[in-house]
Amino acid sequence: MSHYQPVRPADISRFDAIVDARSPSEFALDHIPGAINCPVLDDEERAIVGTLYVQQGAFEARRVGGAMVAANLARHLREQFAEMPERWKPLVYCWRGGMRSGSMVQWMRLVGWDAQQLAGGYKSFRRHVIAQIESIVPQLNLRVVLGATGSAKTRVLQALEAQGAQVLDLEHCARHKGSLLGNLPGVEQPSQKSFETQVATVLEQVDLSRPLYVEGESARIGRISVPPILVAHMRSSVAIEVAATPEARLNYLLRDYAYLGDDVDSLIDKLGVLTELQGKETVGRWQDWARNKDLPHLFGELMTLHYDPHYERSQSNHFTQWDQRHRVEAAALEQADIERIAAQILALETTA
Repeated sequence: MSHYQPVRPADISRFDAIVDARSPSEFALDHIPGAINCPVLDDEERAIVGTLYVQQGAFEARRVGGAMVAANLARHLREQFAEMPERWKPLVYCWRGGMRSGSMVQWMRLVGWDAQQLAGGYKSFRRHVIAQIESIVPQLNLRVVLGATGSAKTRVLQALEAQGAQVLDLEHCARHKGSLLGNLPGVEQPSQKSFETQVATVLEQVDLSRPLYVEGESARIGRISVPPILVAHMRSSVAIEVAATPEARLNYLLRDYAYLGDDVDSLIDKLGVLTELQGKETVGRWQDWARNKDLPHLFGELMTLHYDPHYERSQSNHFTQWDQRHRVEAAALEQADIERIAAQILALETTA
């Protein structure tokens, strides 16, 4: 067993497992990718110890908290760690690299495992994520996939990845389609920190000598903010437009958003947000269509009256290479068409 020494975030890959000793709610907010949550104090216990610290002082908080920690460590040794071999080498972290991870590491090392502690805990990992985004993004050879609403840009990204391209799917990381109606049914968006952790994890694996394809997002995807340095770099990078016909886009939207007909009340509420822009009469008509599950008429007018009028002006204002963009035309957006679009985009690499 090697000498105990605090570990830096860049050395995480050297370990057999990453153990997050924080509470379940802290873990849910964000965690190191691949970590397993083995709390030394759960959320309720943390609250009890925190209250004792304020009301009765540090000693009483440590006395009561210590018993809770001991019980939880014993349970993890019996259950989560029961089958781990003698040469198992885990890395343990908590919020700041303090008592919670320290106590777990101490017991693990007494057992005989070569457990180590992440110096600075999750906070040091968080600084590492931000630093990685800031340092890697300016080096990226980005290809930005653009197109009017309903152009199947996300599916094109997936097809690009299937054909061997490097892809950063920001909407997947954000669990949101990026539009007014983009909330995924039954899926909560991650925290801002978790989103950035996902982005940094992808960027760390990118071959900087090859293009990286990304959808041309706005600065926000639902309630998630795209890192400003990434937004700026996207807007100055090579632009590729999927130029699909209105008919192809409408057919695609009807397939891709079919689930909206299952939650009419939510759809009506979302459309109400557009009242100031579109007027009561127009939005009222849209809400009636939503109520009657008439998605073809609803999406048709959303395209012609809401999404399309500002599309080209918005692109030319935000993407500096819009006028020099590469266009890939599409009369249909079935899976075979999407795969063809991806292949045409890949063929542009020698000229883009």
